[in-house]
Amino acid sequence: MSDTISRPTAQSTKTGAGGKTLQGRTGAGTAPETRGRTTIADSVVEKIAGMAAREVPGIHSLGAGMARTFGAVRDRVPGGHPSVTRGVRVEVGERQAAVDLDVVVEYGVAIVDVAGDVRTNVIGAVERMTGLEVVEVNIAVDDVYLPDEQDKQEETEGRVR
Repeated sequence: MSDTISRPTAQSTKTGAGGKTLQGRTGAGTAPETRGRTTIADSVVEKIAGMAAREVPGIHSLGAGMARTFGAVRDRVPGGHPSVTRGVRVEVGERQAAVDLDVVVEYGVAIVDVAGDVRTNVIGAVERMTGLEVVEVNIAVDDVYLPDEQDKQEETEGRVR
């Protein structure tokens, strides 16, 4: 006879609202952490991926073309905050997730190395926080940030805002 105690495991199911539900077991004999249901919305995975990507040195911003332009205008409005999910798209299944990122890298960094660091950071954060297996992180480098471009843009703007 074995002295080990077997714990019921949570089962993962897809919710109708777009997200992952961990279905727990019920009953007095089950472990407290497995009693009930946990639902993770797609937007939560997008935020986690966006934050993890922005933490990587060499990433200037996320978002492609027009989304970045409109976002920059919105961010200048008093009280406007940058969107964490700009440039991030996710596909969440029952047990897996795929992430697509549009990024702007800083001039002078090794893009291949930065992309590898972004993948590592995003996969680690999403898997650790959600329990989903990240099957791929696709990165589209849409621009290179040049510090001189920011200085020129500020000079050409009007004096009054």
